[in-house]
Amino acid sequence: MITSAPAMKIATFNINNVNRHLPNLTAWLKSAKPDVVCLQELKCEQGAFPAAALAKAGYKAVWKGERTWNGVAILSRGPEPVLTRDELPGDKTDAQSRYIEAAVDGVLIACIYLPNGNPQPGPKFDYKLAWFKRLHAHARKLLKSGAPVIIAGDYNVAPTEVDIYPTRSWDNDALVQPESRAAYARLVKQGWTDALRELNPDERIYTFWHYWRNSWQRNAGLRIDHLLLSPSLAPRLKDAGVDRAVRGKKEPSDHAPVWVEIKDAAARSKTKRKKKR
Repeated sequence: MITSAPAMKIATFNINNVNRHLPNLTAWLKSAKPDVVCLQELKCEQGAFPAAALAKAGYKAVWKGERTWNGVAILSRGPEPVLTRDELPGDKTDAQSRYIEAAVDGVLIACIYLPNGNPQPGPKFDYKLAWFKRLHAHARKLLKSGAPVIIAGDYNVAPTEVDIYPTRSWDNDALVQPESRAAYARLVKQGWTDALRELNPDERIYTFWHYWRNSWQRNAGLRIDHLLLSPSLAPRLKDAGVDRAVRGKKEPSDHAPVWVEIKDAAARSKTKRKKKR
């Protein structure tokens, strides 16, 4: 008899070139064994995505590539991901591969790579804020559906001062501008739960360390990779963390994987029944 797993582990990882960093990715998949993974910055065309290598590692995938830049994917160690959307609604002229959405084992997974926005001010920052506005609109519709949803990925926003190492060197960067932070805060206020911050309200936790100035060695990082849970999914939050050691591997991405564990819905219902007794 097949029984439900006690928890579902969902991760996000800006891989910063999936083919270049494939050995690190597959090694992490083997050791961490996430059930679902959202990848960003594939930096490969659709036909160059390493689907065969990932299948050999035990993962099925849906993806949307883009030559040189961007690109997003959703991997699943269990059921085949059922693709529901491969672009963010609201702008038919936007051809950048930054959004993909799929249903996996009863959870709707939205994988995002939000625009960086640098240099600011300027057209790239305007695009970032416009993309955020479109995300607000789509996220609101996802909430109204009542479905268990997670929006995971590289948001390119350090939401508060606690999400960046003490410094003034980033003051002009798009990742920490008041407009960027306000846009992220508005998204969360719709009713989403920032899983990592929910379980670690005051801790300085970083998910990204730039390649320059020995940022990793100095722990000069930022928390810009987030997993937001819908109200129907948030009560099932069991654990969350960052696999920091992956950033210290040879030839790494400049991000580390971030993950959450979600209680199985059946197991949670059983626990609630016991409490009522």
